[in-house]
Amino acid sequence: NREALKARLEWNEQSYAREEDEPDNELYILLLEEAATGRIGGSAMLFSRLGVRWPFYSYKVARLSQFSAELNRTARLDVLHLVNDFNGASEVGGLFLHPDLRSSGFGGLLARSRYMFIAMHRRRFASRILAELRGRVRDDGSAPFWDGLGGKFFGMSFQEADRFNSQHGNQFIADLMPKYPIYTALLSPEAQDTIGQPHDSGVPAMRMLEKEGFSFTGYVDIFDAGPTMVADTDRLRTVEAAQTLPISEIGGGGAESHTGFAAAGERTEFRAWRTASRLTEQGLVMPPEEAALMRVKQGDKVIYVAS
Repeated sequence: NREALKARLEWNEQSYAREEDEPDNELYILLLEEAATGRIGGSAMLFSRLGVRWPFYSYKVARLSQFSAELNRTARLDVLHLVNDFNGASEVGGLFLHPDLRSSGFGGLLARSRYMFIAMHRRRFASRILAELRGRVRDDGSAPFWDGLGGKFFGMSFQEADRFNSQHGNQFIADLMPKYPIYTALLSPEAQDTIGQPHDSGVPAMRMLEKEGFSFTGYVDIFDAGPTMVADTDRLRTVEAAQTLPISEIGGGGAESHTGFAAAGERTEFRAWRTASRLTEQGLVMPPEEAALMRVKQGDKVIYVAS
């Protein structure tokens, strides 16, 4: 939908242009660019605060135990609660990488560039951050969880609901979704099996998020029941490890492999890259070609994260 895309790009431009350094309803889009050619290889997004334009809904999976003395039997059941627990939190998402680049390590750069952006603009983001993973869907694009629950109340397919949500927000969820807890035992076995499970293609992303400090705490997406991964922003691996260092020297020639990640520039000038710099007591020694390409010079300060 070109109008929805246009609105999102305008939202992105307004967010970058905003000078106040506090959390607000902002969207930041980052693009992976091949510097020599300008070719775009992927994208990533950050939302600074959820639940501003419309409520952010999740299902919280809770375990309920009930005991019958007459039967001497305990029943343990999972229950879904519709919640707004992440209103005000930040989110990372929109991670897409061209298939040709998926075995070259650029996925790590693209993913971690988001956390380096946060480290450089920390006051713009909340204390808690989440990432939603795509849930399990069938080959025809339908979702067992949606068919077993949401579809019964909305009269539309999973794809139609997902598209409507992306263009118009999810107020329709609040209007029509049942307000009472849902016992998962009432759903089909196929729908139950998808709760909290990522799509096969999302398993590597889940492992990357776990390495970064995210964990699954029982929250799932209301459409496909994919897992919502949650972390404390300040405890993210990249944010914790980020050092602000001067470039103490330009020289030394290029290294055969990168030593970590670096970032420079604020807001629209932000750029992150895999660096071949050497870490010394005085700061970073950066190869000349890298410094020229990234438009930094001796004495400039950059954010550095070791591999």
